[in-house]
Parts: sequence; C-alpha cells; structure tokens
Amino acid sequence: MRNTLWKNWSGSVKFNPKQVFYPSSIEEVISIVKRANIEKKKIRVVGSCHSFTPLISTQDFLVSLDHLQGIVSINTKENIAEIWAGTKLEFLGKELYQAGYSQENLGDINVQSVAGAFLTGTHGTGTQHGILATQIEEMTVVLPNGEVLVCSKTRHTDIFRALGVSLGLLGIVVKLKIRIKPALTYRYESKKIETIDLYQQLNEYKNENEHFEFYLFPYSKNVQVKFMNETRAKNHSFKFEKWKVAALENKAFWLLSEFSRNFPKSSQQISKISGSSVPNSKMVGPSHELFSTVRNVKFNEMEYSIPSECMSDATSEIQEEIIRKKFNVHFPIECRFVKADDFLISPATLRDSAYIAVHMYKGMPHQEYFNRIEEILQSYNGRPHWGKMHSMTIETFHQKYPFLTDFLELRNIVDRNNVFVNAYLSNLFNIN
Repeated sequence: MRNTLWKNWSGSVKFNPKQVFYPSSIEEVISIVKRANIEKKKIRVVGSCHSFTPLISTQDFLVSLDHLQGIVSINTKENIAEIWAGTKLEFLGKELYQAGYSQENLGDINVQSVAGAFLTGTHGTGTQHGILATQIEEMTVVLPNGEVLVCSKTRHTDIFRALGVSLGLLGIVVKLKIRIKPALTYRYESKKIETIDLYQQLNEYKNENEHFEFYLFPYSKNVQVKFMNETRAKNHSFKFEKWKVAALENKAFWLLSEFSRNFPKSSQQISKISGSSVPNSKMVGPSHELFSTVRNVKFNEMEYSIPSECMSDATSEIQEEIIRKKFNVHFPIECRFVKADDFLISPATLRDSAYIAVHMYKGMPHQEYFNRIEEILQSYNGRPHWGKMHSMTIETFHQKYPFLTDFLELRNIVDRNNVFVNAYLSNLFNIN
C-alpha cells in the first residue's frame, strides 16, 4: 500500500507512510528490513494505533503484523504459549480460553496487538502483577540488520531486558512465548463510595484484592472502586450485566461528553452527575471478558507512574488543583497499582508503582490541564507511560530512569544506522 493516511485512535496523530507492508512470515519481515537498509529507509511497526504519542509515525516504511496472528503452540507442562506478535489481545483471550487457559493479567482494553501493548509498557492493575511485558518468557526479534535473534530470561538477557519495553527501537518482534494460567473465572464488583472512605481503606483494598482500581471524579465527593478476584462460582447474568455497564459507560457518557464539549462550564456538574451515577454492579465470568472494557467515547490521555506509596497524596493534590484551577474536565481520573519489574525503560522498573491517568474528551482543550497535572506527577518522581501524552525531555528521563543510559547504548549498537528511529523518537531520546 502506498500514500495512505494513517491516524491513531484519538486522531491526535496523523501521517502518510511511503509504503505499508503486511508480512505473513518471518522471511518476509527479514526481506522488508533488509530492503530498508539498502534503500536507506526508516521503519516503524504499527499495531492497533492506540498510542497517543507519534510512536508509529513515519514517512518511509510502515509494517503491520496483522497477518502474523494466532497461537503457534501451547506447552501444557510449563503453561507457556507461543504466539505471533501481531495477535490482537481480544483474539488471544478467546483462543486461550477455548484451549482452557488465560493470561495472568490484562489492561482495560483488548484491541491492541500483543507486541504493541507489551513493548510500550501497557499494564493492568494488581499489587502482585507487573506490567504485561512481565508475562514474557522469550522473544524472537528481527534485528535492524535483518538477523533473527531469540532472547529470553536466560539467553541474551541484556537484549531481553531492553526489548521487553523498547518502543520498537530494537527491531521487529515477530513471536513471543508468554506465561499462561489455567482458565480463570473472576468475580467483578464495582461500587460507589465516598472519597474520604477510599483513602481510609486504600491499603486494605489494594492488598486484599488481586485486582483493584479506582476512579476519582474531579468535582465529586464520590469515587468508583472496582475489584476482581478469582472465584469458583459459576457465571451468572454475565452478558446482560456487561451490556448494562457498557451502555452506561459509552452511550450515556458520550451524551454527557458532547454536552460538556459544547458547554465547557457544565463539566463540573457533569462530573458530579457521573460520580453520583456509579452503578453497583457484580459479575462472574471469564477473566479475559471481565478485564476488558469497551471504549467508544474517544479522548486524549496522559498517564504517569509514581511510587506506590504516593498514590493518596498525589491524587488528593490533583483533585484539589482541578477544583482550584476550575479546569473544564468531566472525565474521571483512573488509578491503578503495578508490581516492580527490571526492564530497562519500564515506568515500573525497580519500584512498586501507582499509575494515575487523566483524560480529556476529544475536541476539548487538554494542554493546560495536562501540563499542570504533569507538574504534580513529576514532583512525585513520576515516569510517563510511553504510549500516552507527556512533555518530558531526555535530561529529565536520565534522572527518572536508572537504566536509560544502558538502553540507549545498547540501541546504538543494535541499530547503528537508526533504521527504527522516527522524528519523534529521535527528538525524545536525542538520537542523531
């Protein structure tokens, strides 16, 4: 394909690649990489266009792995699945479930490709669970020179620790082996409580539930809390309950969002309405179905990781600042917890982390709001989610990421010709 306009999910990133490739084998991926070297072209790899930053933007070669999807094999003795990197998470969840398995943890949407989600540091929630990339046991990557390398926790470990969260800078990951578990059934519960009660019980909530998250409504005294825990109970009213939640969180919320966009001053009242309308909902169902949420209301997003113990102080300060500045925002603030890992540029590297995400409805000004909240999050030693909006620079990155120098030095060796560098990443990491 040639000269096709591409854009990300929110529409904040648009670009025209010279050519788009859909390889259906590792050999074809190798051929594309070698051609880029010969023709001195840059390559970026696209998943499902769900990053809010220009990670995939290119004027040269864009590679989609949509024709490299599915489960290659399942090792039933070790509970490890080998999968193609272009596999969409929704498809993977269904395929694993049919085989009697599930993933350990997922984020709240499942439309991304496996490699796209893992390599940008996508995460779910749970103090005993790391980012999604911590599920990886082995990766097969086509390096920038066209060679194929297999790395794992015990083989080429330096590459493995860099590649797990690498933003597509080290080549094209074509296959992965990930840990899986026997199919899980979870009990999901969502309810409304007052913010003051949340802070009093926060440690109990996060430590006594396998998966816990909460949503602060900027101008409301109420907060939504969500819990998920494994259960032996049988599925009940699952599809109907999920339909009700989706209808409320999409159709009703879209109407409120459109009203807020046209009448920005109404945002405060809409936030209060949303906070008071949180449903008390309970569902029992397959884990891959309960983790995922339908997101039809489009928005722009910024998300930061901070030390886990700072969650209460940071969210309290953010909510107070929103009220003080009277920002026209009605979207709730999404708050989750993640276990530490050791990937070189993971936002959760070497520390248990609290993730705080702020959103603004598409079409509403977000810059002033995001800038002020970013200042607060950076004051708590915040690190940005690589796929979300932020304004950090290389100097600040070096202060926040203890292994950034190691990552960039390895990248310089692996991709001497900067084949996988676009303008955005060149500026972000000062790559010349």
